[in-house]
Amino acid sequence: MISVDEVIQRVTAAFKPLESETVPLGAAFGRVLAEDAKARLDQPPFPVSAMDGYAVRMRDAASIPATLRVIGSAPAGHPYEGKVGESEAVRIFTGGVVPEGADAIVIQEDTSRDGDNVTIKQAAVAGKHIRNAGLDFVRGGVLASAGQRLRARDLALLAAGDLPSVSVRRRPRVAFAGTGDELSLPGTPRKPGGIVASSGYGLSAMVTTWGGEPVDLGVLPDNADALGALPERAKGADLIVTMGGASVGDHDLVRTALQPKGFVLDFWKIAMRPGKPLIFGRLGTTPFLGLPGNPVSSFVCALLFLKPAIATMLGETPKPRLRAARITKALPANDSRQDYLRASLTFRDGEWRTEPFAVQDSSMQSAFAAADCLIVRAPHASAATIGERVDVLPLEDV
Repeated sequence: MISVDEVIQRVTAAFKPLESETVPLGAAFGRVLAEDAKARLDQPPFPVSAMDGYAVRMRDAASIPATLRVIGSAPAGHPYEGKVGESEAVRIFTGGVVPEGADAIVIQEDTSRDGDNVTIKQAAVAGKHIRNAGLDFVRGGVLASAGQRLRARDLALLAAGDLPSVSVRRRPRVAFAGTGDELSLPGTPRKPGGIVASSGYGLSAMVTTWGGEPVDLGVLPDNADALGALPERAKGADLIVTMGGASVGDHDLVRTALQPKGFVLDFWKIAMRPGKPLIFGRLGTTPFLGLPGNPVSSFVCALLFLKPAIATMLGETPKPRLRAARITKALPANDSRQDYLRASLTFRDGEWRTEPFAVQDSSMQSAFAAADCLIVRAPHASAATIGERVDVLPLEDV
């Protein structure tokens, strides 16, 4: 058996960033940039007022009180077209373009108006209340970098930079299928001794959340002909995933059925719990990941290995998301496999605290659904006492 860290390295090494495509900015939420997004203008494009008040020449309003003649106005979107001269002022509003000749803004609270005259009661300061051109960003400046996943605030920034579209990585197509004669879809008749196929629904949502495009191939029966048709059915996929058929057994046909179709095994079996029986290799030229049939094992392996594979194809740098937390229940010493314990996670008294669930049976999907994190126990980790810090893997995006 090989370690979890080695599996992550070998899986991600099998992938490279996919080609780029251009999408409208409105369709770019959650997409990963293929190249730097650069501003097409200065922001603001010209000096604007940060307050409602009067645009003046500082030297005309340095000694107070000073009475100036109001020669026009400059609301946002309607610049004053003239020039501010000696003893003159322009009524200006927030976002209004500072007119030529003016170098200061006096806020309206520091003035009194009488017809076409305004009295300045607070000395003007050059540049005060003026947002200079390019204060936020300048034309050609990088607003978001290649490899960055675009959030809502990023989209607003790129829109301000006058970008109608962006270059992003194509979504990785992940084709997946459940395997097993015992499986039936929710709401359909179950076979004697059968169970409901559930993993595909969770896996599809995970692939979508992580930036991929799920291609659901349904449930395949345990026979060589059905499994042998997988390469044709998954044509065009960037990664093929099966759930089940990865462990030793009379009905575990994935490897034997696919070898005549060009399957080459890289590795099998990982020193981890849950998720020991995992297959990785290539089906022709397409990477192939065989997840365990147990849903919880399948989901944990997807989080650890499928997620970084998708990230690599998107041009992202996979990063560990481990967080330190204090345990509220003692843990026994661990054996030779890296363990992932379902647990709750709370923030209390200025730090994270985690409590492992009492029952860790890998068949219990309810416990996985209720968990906030997985406590990570290294191989041969010594017993941990209450209050000791442990590493946890949050489950926010699962």
